[in-house]
Amino acid sequence: MEVPVTPRPLSARTLGRRLSMLLAGAVAVGATSLLTAQQPIPGGPAPGTGPVTSDERHEVVDRIATLLAERYVFADVGLKSGQQLQAELASGAFDALTDPKAFAEALTKSLQKVNRDKHMRVVVKPPQAVGEDRVDPIAQQLRQRAAMESGNFGFNRVERMEGNIGYLDLRGFAPAELARETAVSAMRLLAGADAIVIDLRKNGGGSPDMVRLLCSYFFETPTHLNSLYYREGDRTQEFWTTAEVQGPRMADVPLFVVTSNGTFSGAEEFTYNMQTRGRATIVGETTGGGANPGGVFAANDRFGIFVPTGRAINPVTKTNWEGVGVKPDVPVAATAALDTALALARVAAGAHRTAEIENGRVEREALARELRLAESLYADGRDDDAARAVTSALDQARTQRLIDEGLINWLGYDYMGRKSLPMAIAIFEYNTRAYPTSGNTYDSLGEALLNAGRTQAGLASYRRSLELDPGNSNAKAVLEKSEHERH
Repeated sequence: MEVPVTPRPLSARTLGRRLSMLLAGAVAVGATSLLTAQQPIPGGPAPGTGPVTSDERHEVVDRIATLLAERYVFADVGLKSGQQLQAELASGAFDALTDPKAFAEALTKSLQKVNRDKHMRVVVKPPQAVGEDRVDPIAQQLRQRAAMESGNFGFNRVERMEGNIGYLDLRGFAPAELARETAVSAMRLLAGADAIVIDLRKNGGGSPDMVRLLCSYFFETPTHLNSLYYREGDRTQEFWTTAEVQGPRMADVPLFVVTSNGTFSGAEEFTYNMQTRGRATIVGETTGGGANPGGVFAANDRFGIFVPTGRAINPVTKTNWEGVGVKPDVPVAATAALDTALALARVAAGAHRTAEIENGRVEREALARELRLAESLYADGRDDDAARAVTSALDQARTQRLIDEGLINWLGYDYMGRKSLPMAIAIFEYNTRAYPTSGNTYDSLGEALLNAGRTQAGLASYRRSLELDPGNSNAKAVLEKSEHERH
């Protein structure tokens, strides 16, 4: 089963890069992450076009040096990086660079020689259209959101594979406030798997809030995942698993994370969180090595720079993956990493299944005893006591996560097959109360009621099933047959 993905004109690689760029600003603190636009000169070229001049080179380098001195998370390294850039400019190292892209790449290379920070990049802003007075910030946000929506917020593929392996191909960590519904749907599809593989080989990072949301599904108790220290305000923000998640947690399900050298930033945080807590096996290549969050600042009207204004601090190691990446537990080329992870997952899934069956033995035996008691109460004519016993037994089993809607439904049919209709009806009635929006629960109850000769109640249950699930062909057939026989 897969989460539907909206058809999109972007390739997966392009989408991954764009998501990474769009989401970078989500971790900026006190930063202007959108470049400001200037009005074009009447009759002249639009800003952001034409060759880079000597004056512009000096303007951009001086502004970048100031930004690094004022905002880079490591103040001394920021000062040194800016001074290195100015020294190279004075030596004529950039004189021949008139192409904006080549100039930006040269500046990036020069900076990273000093600071080794893979987040720090000089970028060229797309040229502004002639006649456009200013960038419309709302339109910008809508375009960014549309780009994320077109890629299903990074949730590229979700399915249940052979061997009951849950698989998620995640291409970006979109802001949780935008992508929560998609994330919850994906995690619900993974629930019930005997092992899970999360593929981050083409994931360039994104929002730390989405990282926290997804991590929360894999821990039972409150867990400190990561901290972000910011130079501005000399403050530290802690990220813990959320107190609640929508859908079941999967705290004991074997988890495998697949990586490549393109796995970067927020995707590395997810990987490192899981590795340092011993929660997942990492399979693939050492990741890209970008751990410092920040934002994009304008150097002039067409150049900007991503300045890391903070750094990650893992609560277990007290450090992070900056410059070194996250090293896999099972090193293997990215092209073979998924097959390797799936092979490991199948073995782990079999062991998990066996353990789950064994671990629930005591609880299952208790449930069986309570249901036998209810059955004997029905036999003695104590229907109300019997119904209460069924409710109590199933409530306890659900609290222990021993049963769910499907298993309760199966249990009802088991009693119906043994001609124990009062028990079957009590169990099906419980299922309709526990899962009141499920058309299937009312369908099953309707069948049991008709078998017990309670025609009107049975048809009413089928009608309710059809209201909840208009595509229920069985309910339609039963109701049409009843109507035909009545006439």
